[in-house]
Amino acid sequence: MTECSPMVFPQLKDTGVEQSRIVLLNRRGPAKGRYVLYWMRNSHRASMNPSLNLAVDLANNLGVPAVVFFSLNCSYPGGYLRQYRFMLEGLADVARELKSRGIAFVLRFSEEPDGLAGISADASAVVTDAGYLRHERKSEKEAARTLGCPLVSVESSIIVPLNSLPEKEEYSAATLRPKLKKMLHAFLCPAPDPLPVHSTMDIKLESEDASDPGLLLERLAPDASVPAVNGICGGTGAARKLLRQFIHEKLHNYHEQRNDPDLDATSHLSPYLHFGQISPVEAALAVIDSGDPNTGKFLDELVVRRELAFNFVRYNDNYDNMKSIPAWAYESLMLYADAAKEYVYKPEELERSMTHDPYWNAAQNQLVVTGVIHNYMRMYWGKKIIEWAESPEKAYKYMVHLNNRYSIDGSDPNSYAGIAWCFGKHDRPWGTRPVFGKVRYMNDRGLKRKFSMKAYLEKYLPAG
Repeated sequence: MTECSPMVFPQLKDTGVEQSRIVLLNRRGPAKGRYVLYWMRNSHRASMNPSLNLAVDLANNLGVPAVVFFSLNCSYPGGYLRQYRFMLEGLADVARELKSRGIAFVLRFSEEPDGLAGISADASAVVTDAGYLRHERKSEKEAARTLGCPLVSVESSIIVPLNSLPEKEEYSAATLRPKLKKMLHAFLCPAPDPLPVHSTMDIKLESEDASDPGLLLERLAPDASVPAVNGICGGTGAARKLLRQFIHEKLHNYHEQRNDPDLDATSHLSPYLHFGQISPVEAALAVIDSGDPNTGKFLDELVVRRELAFNFVRYNDNYDNMKSIPAWAYESLMLYADAAKEYVYKPEELERSMTHDPYWNAAQNQLVVTGVIHNYMRMYWGKKIIEWAESPEKAYKYMVHLNNRYSIDGSDPNSYAGIAWCFGKHDRPWGTRPVFGKVRYMNDRGLKRKFSMKAYLEKYLPAG
């Protein structure tokens, strides 16, 4: 459960951040430092950010300024040019907005935990974004052990913090939905972003220039085999523009059109949510405040489905392999693992869209070219990989690889949950059939029956 440890660090109780978002990761009281450090990891925004807000509140309470630190390295999961450019464009937005508020943004080329150790030596306390994936939790644990000051974790990536819910893996959206519904309203009334009492702009701290993503990319030299996506720009400004466009042009038809691959009916916010460039609370409030009567389906995706994914990766350490799925699904798939298949494709054939299925090839092309797959086509894409891979285990491996390599939001809880869903996670048993057993099956007849698919194929299949 949440531990704010008021006896050890009483100032944690005197902030505008909901207490259930906050966990003290080591039992240390505030040190005599020059500033409170916010170690930014997965909430790359300067507004409506509970982690940043807690750091500013603590700094004000302790009579010191706040500093924001980001460690830039080549070990970011799925660290290709595509993901790095999008991330750095977002960090440029962060730096500009923090400067306007008198908060220093320190960006350094460093590996964790070495980079954190250097700048935290002068910190009264360190605040960070709560981690959910294995590598994030490992970094937290190591930092909590080695820092000489308090390390405070804040759940800023989701609307309803996991700390406020039972500490267990949920079976499905149906089991999580009523729990979220009871407390959702309590987390949709955030306190205003606090103003820092003390500026850090005059503190001399070595930092890279975050305003030039191109120069940083040249120095970082990430893997360029997956190029950046033209026409997509990272950052809070771009995210808010997309959100406004979605509300004004798409929200009223979202519940009916979201699954049609021929229509551009989705919000396109997933990469921005992945990097924390926009708050899910901000997105939810904007949709609710629009007054549109058809908000239910979008809010269910943003709140229930998304938070089910965070629950999944937090409480299931096998989230990136087949051991994560329910016993009935695993046993059913393995029962048919040696069944004869009409088509079997090698991973390089899948990666290059060299299958007999034009719909699948179009989905893979969309992923490679744009960094996303349409929500409905992602399910079809995954189901067909199960059908064509040599084994269920290899199918899972191929999906994780392709997603993390090409998706702008690769290595995201939503992505891992979506892949696991293809194997029966968060779903129910269906009628038994070859290859899939009792796991849900999808085919091209279903696509053609529900949708035209003409525009989608024209857009993502090369001519000839």
